[in-house]
Amino acid sequence: MTAEARTEARPEAAAPGGDAACFHCGLPVPTGADYRVRVLGEQREMCCPGCQAVAQAIVEADMEDYYRHRTEASPRPDDDLERVLEELAIYDRPEMQKSFVANRDGERREASLILEGIVCAACIWLSERHVRQLPGVESFSVNFTTHRAQVVWDNTRVQLSDILRAIAAIGYRAYPYDPERQDRVYRRERHDMMRRLAVAGLVYLQVMMISLSLYFGDFLDLSDQLRYFFWWVSLVLSTPIVLYSGQAFFRPAWRDLKQRRVSMDLPVSISILLAYGGSVYAVLTHSGEVYFDSVTMFIFLLLAGRFLEQGARHKAGELAESLNKLVPQVANRFESDGSVAVIPAFDLAPGDRILVRPGGPVPADGVVIEGESGINASMLTGESLPEFKRAGDRVSAGTVNTESPLVVEVDKVGQDTMVSSIVRLIDRAQSQKPRIAETADRFARKFVIGLLVTTALVTAAWLVIDPSRAFWIAVAILAITCPCSLSLATPAAIAVAVGRLTRSGLLVTRGRALEGLARVTHVVFDKTGTLTTGELMVRDMEPLADVDSARLADMVAALEQYADHPVGRALAAWGNEHAHGAAPAVTEVESASGRGVSGYVDGERVAVGNARLMDELGIALPEREAAVDELVVWVARGSTPIARAVLSDRLRDDAAEVVERLKGQGVSVWLLSGDQPDRAAMIGRHLGVDHAEGGLLPEDKMERVAALQADGGRVLMVGDGVNDAPVLACADVSMAMGGGTAVAKHSADMVLLNDRVAETAFAVGYARRTMGVIHQNLTWSVWYNAIAIPIAALGFVQPWLAAIGMSVSSIAVIGNALRLRRG
Repeated sequence: MTAEARTEARPEAAAPGGDAACFHCGLPVPTGADYRVRVLGEQREMCCPGCQAVAQAIVEADMEDYYRHRTEASPRPDDDLERVLEELAIYDRPEMQKSFVANRDGERREASLILEGIVCAACIWLSERHVRQLPGVESFSVNFTTHRAQVVWDNTRVQLSDILRAIAAIGYRAYPYDPERQDRVYRRERHDMMRRLAVAGLVYLQVMMISLSLYFGDFLDLSDQLRYFFWWVSLVLSTPIVLYSGQAFFRPAWRDLKQRRVSMDLPVSISILLAYGGSVYAVLTHSGEVYFDSVTMFIFLLLAGRFLEQGARHKAGELAESLNKLVPQVANRFESDGSVAVIPAFDLAPGDRILVRPGGPVPADGVVIEGESGINASMLTGESLPEFKRAGDRVSAGTVNTESPLVVEVDKVGQDTMVSSIVRLIDRAQSQKPRIAETADRFARKFVIGLLVTTALVTAAWLVIDPSRAFWIAVAILAITCPCSLSLATPAAIAVAVGRLTRSGLLVTRGRALEGLARVTHVVFDKTGTLTTGELMVRDMEPLADVDSARLADMVAALEQYADHPVGRALAAWGNEHAHGAAPAVTEVESASGRGVSGYVDGERVAVGNARLMDELGIALPEREAAVDELVVWVARGSTPIARAVLSDRLRDDAAEVVERLKGQGVSVWLLSGDQPDRAAMIGRHLGVDHAEGGLLPEDKMERVAALQADGGRVLMVGDGVNDAPVLACADVSMAMGGGTAVAKHSADMVLLNDRVAETAFAVGYARRTMGVIHQNLTWSVWYNAIAIPIAALGFVQPWLAAIGMSVSSIAVIGNALRLRRG
């Protein structure tokens, strides 16, 4: 501890306490208490050892600026702080972390926390800076609106309990994120806004009734004594709305001023205070005019606009919260004796077997091991029809079993499930700002400064022209301008768009992706697994000799059950589908790598393979020409070929549709594949792409994309494999198939959860529409302010009309953004 930070108790000082307030939490200091800490160069009184310890921690961490910037007293630490800190160690247990901690690479962990005690931006500044200084903490960020924090740390260097202790040491409390607690935060904020709005509305109506009496009094020869009485009544009624409801604007404005920043709350607060102060002066001096009706209407309309904005923001971001609620709280686990026990879902572990009853949600990711049923995954993939699942198929937490019981073996739980990873990606996408949003924010901040300067100049001019009007014209200018619409124009539209695309099965993982997607000129597709399903299928089995079709299927299925290759699996699937009766006996099976398989089936020598295998076995093949998109496999019995199987990689059902739609949008469509050049060219011609090329390595694909970008093109790359990751990363915008590799999905800006490639065309069109809405909002905001300010400066706008204009401007921006939900 430094000398300055050390508590200094000086006997010669007068007994502290009594009337003093604690410098940290603001509570009274008990008489005789002596818990002083040197803060900001002075000895500060503290009320208890807890506040003393917190203040010392802040000073020792060289973060005394916290006390300069805070706008409210800090929360008082728990009286039994040591007990609380000891209890935090429970969160280091793996069984506790299963429900809210995600495991990243190696020992890297990520968790969502809820912070209690956050009262202002300075609290966020302090907590973020304090936690980020801990060794092993890679990132820590707090959302002021939701009080939700995301923390990433190296578990080999720092434990979660250490992070929670560090937060508690500066006076805050952190808990694992809980959707129910998040709902309580939103409801509390909404109720607070409703109370302020209700007070403003009730008072405004009363003040307006009195104002109407004053207006009509000009025609009814109202006495001065009665007029002044009405003025005083209006003053008494207006004061609560200014002091209580107006806090929604005063607190943020004061907080920003303390941090040497300006925001839209500053001109709003100045206009309210000027109008109220001028009216109070008129009442006290019995001179001039009062505008209590304008003040109350101004506050009421602005609060109404913010209330609607708050609801719109919540609607735009409610998708992530609804996904969190999909996962059930309980699970039915099979015990060692075969019984089924109902347990908390967070107690599940990889390897557990669970029963998913019809109509019930799946509590964890896993693989079906028994049963067949339909699974409704619409909230994850956007696909409304149930997906049929049988043994060996994967199911995800949050999806719903629609028909029959399933037995599932769990392999991912808690924050490692697909639904949790989707929520984290949505949070990241909605928190990132496109360049256009960052530009608008910078312009809005400069706009506020320019507005204050303009108001001062206009007021000075009116003091020369007509001093009696100067004051109220200044109020009207400050009231009618709306910099908030500039700042809301982009984030409102982005939040709605991200939610809408996710409901369609396209997960946006980076907020900047929409801006890039709207400017795309070229879409480059990989072939296998993207435009094709990546699964071989037997398209035709042509008999070449007199052989029974069922017997042929029996032989193929019997031999290919020993093959572990895509070709072998496709042939085995065909054989099992067409086989009849009991499986034949198979002996002396030999597998030739890359060529096929041979053996004895019921005593007969049978071979299934390509032309190389037939040549090695001395089997003469008939002259047949295969199409470039076909794979030919021969079936021979003894030395005679008896069948010719044609296999092909199946095109996706919507592959031709997406190419047609993209070209209709003016986008050039390319196919770049590592497959054989003639096969890639064949598929390219079939689909009608502008350019198809095969035989490419990942670096070759990157060169092609770079060449397009050098010519001024904006490239969207769509792929699914590990080899696509480099080109996905170098493209302007990237999209990975949901069934693709984890590396590809991690590299991409978007993920097609449902593998419907036609959503690519929808995404491009929708992104363009989104950017159109953003430009509409920005254009409206600029033109509104450009027209409103001169009109107000010329004296044609009353303060009450200015309040209406400002509220309508903000609501128009939000309403225009919400139109995207119907896309």
